[in-house]
Amino acid sequence: MTTRKRWLASWLIVTASLAPAVSMSGVVIDIDVAPPAPQVEEVPAPRSGFVWAPGYWDWRGHNHVWVQGHWIQGRQGYHWVPDHWIQRGPHWHHEVGRWEH
Repeated sequence: MTTRKRWLASWLIVTASLAPAVSMSGVVIDIDVAPPAPQVEEVPAPRSGFVWAPGYWDWRGHNHVWVQGHWIQGRQGYHWVPDHWIQRGPHWHHEVGRWEH
C-alpha cells in the first residue's frame, strides 16, 4: 500500500469513527426559572401544505425570549408537536418542537 493510500485509509477510519459522536451530540439545559405565560398570537389564515408552529418562550443567556410562531412545511403522515416546557422537580426543561408519526 502506498503512503498516499495508507494516509487516505487512516483519514477515512478516523472520520468514520467521529461521525456518530458528532451526529448524536446535543445540549440539554434545565433551568430553575419557569417560563412566562404564552403570549397571545393571531394565527394567520391556513396555508395549503403548511402547518402553524406556535410561538414559545426560549431560554437565551439569562432570560426567556419570545419566539414568534411561524409556518413550516407539512410532512404527510406526521403531526407537529410544538416547543414546550416541562417541569422536572424544581427545574424546567425545554422540549424542542418535532414531527411525530
